[in-house]
Amino acid sequence: MNRRIDPDGTIVILTGAGISRESGLDTFRCKDGIWSKVDLEDVATPEAFVRNPKMVQDFYNARRAQLVDEKPQPNPGHLALAKLEKNWPGRVLIVTQNIDNLHELAGNENIIHMHGELMKVRCNHCKTLLIWEKGLHIDTACPDCHSTGSLRPHIVWFGEIPLQMEDIYEALEDADLFISIGTSGNVYPAAGFVQAVKQIGDCHSVELNLDPSNGATLFDETIYGPASEVVPEFVDTLLSDIKNQT
Repeated sequence: MNRRIDPDGTIVILTGAGISRESGLDTFRCKDGIWSKVDLEDVATPEAFVRNPKMVQDFYNARRAQLVDEKPQPNPGHLALAKLEKNWPGRVLIVTQNIDNLHELAGNENIIHMHGELMKVRCNHCKTLLIWEKGLHIDTACPDCHSTGSLRPHIVWFGEIPLQMEDIYEALEDADLFISIGTSGNVYPAAGFVQAVKQIGDCHSVELNLDPSNGATLFDETIYGPASEVVPEFVDTLLSDIKNQT
């Protein structure tokens, strides 16, 4: 570490596809990712849902089925972040761009899914939010208001505002340490988080990634390698440092 971190301080961790890829999940933006095979304009916009709801539902049903049927498991990177949350004296917040449930399966509890969650659906009519593990179809009735055609994946589509942004920026303002893991730095507003913490002045920022992101030069510290290797090593060093301070 280049800077001592207050053991009672707040840690905000941004995670992206790079941490879930090592658990076998399809990613969206890599060379052979989902967006190289499917046009996002057809399945990931509000307009697409209006134009062809069946195509959109089928696309996310396939993504959801991967979680339910294949049961991908958290890798050592996920488990290390759960260990950090459990053992850090201060606050640890995971802000994830991922729509899978691997952070929850690993044991993290303080999580914001800024792009939504595959295992949930919501009703455009009554606004209810439901845990959902099966297929969702255009004639599926909402269990609460019983309307049909109103249920949609609880996913933030292109053109929509990511979830809980006010909570995220409040946490960034309080952060003593900001860690970015497995993200390309291409997608805003998440790509701008490191700039936000730099404006604070006393927040140490770290990039843990397979390769340098687009914003790599903005970080105080950079470590490169597979998330399943570099994240556990970093977490162990961080916890060892605070133990030595007490």
